[in-house]
Amino acid sequence: MSLLVVGTVAFDTVRTPFGVAERILGGAGTYAALSASYFGAKSRIVSVVGGDFPQEHIDLLKSRDINLEGLEIIKGEKSFFWEGEYHNDMNTRTTLATEVNVFENFKASIPDSYKESEYLLLGNLHPSIQNSVLEQMNKRPKLVVMDTMNFWMDTAWDELLATIKNVDVLAINDEEARQLSGEYSLKKAAKSILTMGPKLLIIKKGEHGALLFSDDDIFFAPALPLEEVFDPTGAGDTFAGGFIGYISKTDDLSFENIKRAVIYGSAMASFTVEKFGTDRLIDLSDKEVSERLQEFLTLTKFDIQL
Repeated sequence: MSLLVVGTVAFDTVRTPFGVAERILGGAGTYAALSASYFGAKSRIVSVVGGDFPQEHIDLLKSRDINLEGLEIIKGEKSFFWEGEYHNDMNTRTTLATEVNVFENFKASIPDSYKESEYLLLGNLHPSIQNSVLEQMNKRPKLVVMDTMNFWMDTAWDELLATIKNVDVLAINDEEARQLSGEYSLKKAAKSILTMGPKLLIIKKGEHGALLFSDDDIFFAPALPLEEVFDPTGAGDTFAGGFIGYISKTDDLSFENIKRAVIYGSAMASFTVEKFGTDRLIDLSDKEVSERLQEFLTLTKFDIQL
C-alpha cells in the first residue's frame, strides 16, 4: 500500500548529557518515512531542502526505498535547521535555534504520481499546509493521520480546527491535548477532541507510553523501559511512521489492528532514542524489530486469577 508523508527533512544539532551531534539528518518527515519503511510501505515524501543538503542523505533515504520525487531542492538556499539541548532527565529540552530557511515559503506541492496515495501522514506543519495537501489529493486516503503542536494552537487556532475536522487520527502529546481541549483529565480531553472531527486520538506520553481513544474504546501502550536513552529527538515522528506504516502493510482499519499499530509504533520509537538522530533507524534488522515487539508482548501479557 502506498503511503504519503508530508513533513520536514532537515538538519539537527542535538545536545544531551551523553554528548553533542552536530548537523545530523533530522526532520519529522525523515523519521516517519524511515520508520514506515520497515513495514514494506511504499513511502513517498513531500518536503523541501536547500542546496546544502548532502547527496549522502538523499542516497540513504533512497536506500530504504523511499520515493523522493516530491522532495524539492532549492539551490542557493539553506535547509531547515533545529538545535536543542536535553536536560538530565531527558524529558525536558531547550530549543537553542530554529532556522526555518527553505520552509518559509513551503507550499507542499503534491506530484501527480502521489495524489492517489492510500495512506497519508501529515507531519507537524502549519495547518493550512496540511489542509492544502488534503485538497490536492485525487481521492480521500483510507486513513489520514495528523500531527500538530501547541505553537499552532497559539498562532493558527482557526486553521488548526478546520484541518483537524478533516482527518481520521490526531496524534499529540498530553500537554497539547490539554491545551486543545481545555481539560486537564486526559479522558475528558479525549472526549472533547473527538467531537472536533477525528475518529481516533493518540496521546503520546513519552517514557510513559501512549493512549489510544475512540468514541467507545481506550487502549494504553506502555513505553519499553530502556537502560539508556541517548537522544529522544524524533521519537514521536518515528512512532507515527511505524504506526501508519504497519496499518499500510496490513490494510486493516479495525480498532484491534490499530491497537497493534500503536505497539508497532512504540517499538520503532524505542529504537530511535538509543542513538543520536536517525542512526538507529538506518540499519535495523527484521530480527531486531521482531525481538523488540516480543519484549512489548512480554511486558504487557498477564493472566488474571480470581
